[in-house]
Amino acid sequence: MKKFQIVQQIVQEGMVAVLRGDSPEQVVALAEQAIAGGIKVIEVTLTVPFALEAIAALARKYSWDAEEEASRAVIGAGTVLDPETARAAILSGAAFVVAPSVNEETIRLCNRYRVPVMPGAMTIREIQTALELGADVVKLFPGNVFEPSIIKAIKGPLPQANIMPTGGVSLENLADWIRAGAVAVGIGSDLTSEALKRQDYSLVAHKANEYVEAYKSAVR
Repeated sequence: MKKFQIVQQIVQEGMVAVLRGDSPEQVVALAEQAIAGGIKVIEVTLTVPFALEAIAALARKYSWDAEEEASRAVIGAGTVLDPETARAAILSGAAFVVAPSVNEETIRLCNRYRVPVMPGAMTIREIQTALELGADVVKLFPGNVFEPSIIKAIKGPLPQANIMPTGGVSLENLADWIRAGAVAVGIGSDLTSEALKRQDYSLVAHKANEYVEAYKSAVR
């Protein structure tokens, strides 16, 4: 997919499943359930051992151009700290790159290869820097230290900023974030914690479906 199409798809879907785990096999299984439940944008964090294996496996299995709905998904890499890791993730099949902070060289590398990049930021200065460097979406991170009203405050001086809160997003506050102006949200442990605790990954699909329905209600 071309860069603008990927960004458009992320915004259209409105949710990114941020997946962590103990092995690439576990993360692939979680991703499969999230996709089955309707969350079609998957971020595999590079804190997962052999995370690039998971990204490669998912990128081979899923494509947004797939004829069958069940095989459509956009796979990206998260917790990317430097340009070297970003390039490795892209070569493994990552369609987008997410970082916890603003790293100039990482953003430049992603722009060089026309791959959407979403660096994390907390302050107006960091958000402005990310925009100046060419970030497509700015991840408001950690989101759980803010209220949804922060987006209106950010968009006062920076109305052009595309903000994606990540961290602390739940079924209870999803609608608040979307209605406050978030272009998408990153959903982490709330999606997978119960499934991991019970070792029943089908719970991820069920929770993902609840998120999809909550998102639909929020944008009506």
